[in-house]
Amino acid sequence: MDRLEKICIAKGMRMTGQRRVIARVLSLAEDHPDVEEIHRRATEIDSNISIATVYRTMRLFEEAGVVERHDFQDGRARYEEATEDHHDHLIDLRTGEVVEFVDEEIELLQEKIAEKLGYRLVDHRLELYGVPLEKPKG
Repeated sequence: MDRLEKICIAKGMRMTGQRRVIARVLSLAEDHPDVEEIHRRATEIDSNISIATVYRTMRLFEEAGVVERHDFQDGRARYEEATEDHHDHLIDLRTGEVVEFVDEEIELLQEKIAEKLGYRLVDHRLELYGVPLEKPKG
């Protein structure tokens, strides 16, 4: 049983065979796939899974808090397994690759800014968008 499936069961979700396949696809993902990519990977395991089933399952997983939905300005929702470990994202605008990172300096600065403005930071999401640096010719 995959990580995500265990979490779903612990939250009391009914796990059909197709939901199990979709949960497995997400547990194995090392990227941030969109619904179409999740569907493509799921149908490699079970060709009877429809795109509508993937959409419904992703909405159910999101509402249950087992996946996080991201909109990285490329016109498609992308997903990753929800975890307790905080990280931020850098999105390569040329390739769409999503790089996860943690930077303690940024975390402290965000807290200082919130405090300076009279707030206690309880949550945040940081997305950076960039293109690769040009390599010097020579």
